[in-house]
Amino acid sequence: MKTEDATVLQEAAYSPTAAAAPPGIWSSTHRSLTIGLVLTVSGAAFEALAVATTLPATIRDLGGLALYGWAFSAFMLANLIGITVAGALSPQRTQQHWKSVVDGGCDLFVIRGTTVSAEHVSGRSEPLNLKRFIYELDVPVIVGGAAGYTAALHLMRTGAAGVLVGFGGGAAHTTRQTLGIHAPMASAVADVAAARRDYLDESGGRYVHVIADGGVGSSGDIVKAIACGADAVMLGAALARATEAPGSGFHWGPEAHHGQLPRGERIEMGTQGSLEEILFGPGRLADGTTNIIGALRRAMATTGYSDLKEFQRVEVVVAPYQRA
Repeated sequence: MKTEDATVLQEAAYSPTAAAAPPGIWSSTHRSLTIGLVLTVSGAAFEALAVATTLPATIRDLGGLALYGWAFSAFMLANLIGITVAGALSPQRTQQHWKSVVDGGCDLFVIRGTTVSAEHVSGRSEPLNLKRFIYELDVPVIVGGAAGYTAALHLMRTGAAGVLVGFGGGAAHTTRQTLGIHAPMASAVADVAAARRDYLDESGGRYVHVIADGGVGSSGDIVKAIACGADAVMLGAALARATEAPGSGFHWGPEAHHGQLPRGERIEMGTQGSLEEILFGPGRLADGTTNIIGALRRAMATTGYSDLKEFQRVEVVVAPYQRA
């Protein structure tokens, strides 16, 4: 074939008019995937609406508790497959154990310490290079704690998907008494939210999630954290009050155990109700420990907001408050 003919054929192959239309969802290329997705969604809808209501009939019509157990186990296993798995390590142990966590199939990697910086210095070993580590990892990384504008901005520049805000403010932490380090959560969340806003402009639109971590033990604390700019909250003591909690009314954080300098303690929270009652009600107490989601919705409705992003624009006044 002549060179001119080959050039003409090559240009025709890459010209817009010669390009074939993309295959549709029911084409031979995508048909199997489309059918699989439709069956998956249909099965999920069926199990959510039908399985839970029909399982009691198994006892009555099909012969007893044994079949009920098998059916319920299969239902729970099907749900378990779709659960997001997160792995967490301290900054000091990340380089040693990160591969085991990732190879275990985690979908989210959390690097959490009392305070985490993008510029750690160590005289004994090479410190963790957060920017390089996050860049080379295939899963989203959440890092923290941070409690100031500059530290949070540096963490965002490493490529973190989210920043944990706060240190020493949790119910089981004694960091304030042990190390003298403490940051009021309202100020910390507001400062980190300001760093997120500036980084959003600096990066050309990359949004980093702000997560309040510590001192969020009641529905009122959650409302104030989100109003100050948090996208999510870490709940420890609030969920420890559930009757299903493995601590049986006690709560302690990872800082409670340390070979040389423990910075936490095991505290008794008591039990206030089931996990459903704590999250969705009905609330039986007026202390902010039950119906957490209902309280958040009521606070948003009272202030005239319909979604969380809008609620972050609510006017906030930080003032000392002591319950009478």
